[in-house]
Amino acid sequence: MLEKLQIIKQRFDEVNDLIIQPDIISDQQRYTKLMKEYKDLKLIVDKGEIYKEATDNVTEAEEIIADGSDAEMVDMAKMQLEEAKETIDKLEEEIRFMLIPKDPDDAKNVVVEVRAGTGGDEASIFAGDLYRMYSKYCSDKGWRVDVVSQSDGTSGGFKEIIFEVSGEDVYGTLKFEAGVHRVQRVPQTETQGRVHTSAATVMVLPEAEEFDYELDMTEVRIERTTSTGPGGQSVNTTYSAIKLHHEPTGMIVSCQDQKSSHKNLEKALKVLRSRLYDLELAKQQAADSEKRKSMVSSGDRSAKIRTYNYPQGRVTDHRIGLTLYDLSNIINGDIQKIIDELMLAENTELLKASDDVI
Repeated sequence: MLEKLQIIKQRFDEVNDLIIQPDIISDQQRYTKLMKEYKDLKLIVDKGEIYKEATDNVTEAEEIIADGSDAEMVDMAKMQLEEAKETIDKLEEEIRFMLIPKDPDDAKNVVVEVRAGTGGDEASIFAGDLYRMYSKYCSDKGWRVDVVSQSDGTSGGFKEIIFEVSGEDVYGTLKFEAGVHRVQRVPQTETQGRVHTSAATVMVLPEAEEFDYELDMTEVRIERTTSTGPGGQSVNTTYSAIKLHHEPTGMIVSCQDQKSSHKNLEKALKVLRSRLYDLELAKQQAADSEKRKSMVSSGDRSAKIRTYNYPQGRVTDHRIGLTLYDLSNIINGDIQKIIDELMLAENTELLKASDDVI
């Protein structure tokens, strides 16, 4: 462990020297990546210093015990040795998890797309519930949520809603939400009191910067239209709404949330770039069968990941077999406990797969 920590310390010192070089500072892309690496390495280096101090305490205590000339000192050394060994065991476990290679996308902001699935109007209402759940969760985390586009359901909720989330390590947290969410409850339209099952699909895309994915604008057709729906005098009078057609993939992205055509175009391009970047990531992961074969965040959007059962007040995450009888709080944004369990499950998987962690 000490040898591994020494290698990390050497890299930390290298990065520390690099980030003050003028040529690095002027290269925004490289500087950003190095600063992220610096922050990640510093956490391990700081923990490593505590670990080294504990190992030094073990060595010192063992020397005193071996000497044996002072009975009182020997008794104190035995206590110190026991405490230091307990500390070392705990620190080793923490450091092993910290040494798991991180997904470089974890620090990115995200584009979230929630779409109503099977279940008609009830599915749209459920999609609206999920959007409110994520909005509340993000607000509690201090993250910013910006709606890109929405298509309202006929009885409430959304047929589709796309929104951006900006903050710290957003993708690394919300990526676990990607998949099919299922709800079991009596719909508002049900007259017989029967429980129905409806579904909504959640996509979580790491937000792609221009240097992550170079979008060829010759392949993008931009259509400008008037906005629709409520919004004041500018609706249906100015050509501010944007619809992008990506010719090679047939992908279409719309945005009319902003009054400014330029801002709508900027948001739509961000979504398109993120979708295309996500496609590239999926290809890479498919080509490299050893990479990210996690049952927890596989990115399989057809997989049923969670059920919200209203009659029983129950939420079940099917990937890790976690069941919580706390539906009212969870649907109101208290999903951190679920995400914590999913993170732990994924880290445990990754730890088992890392033969050279220590």
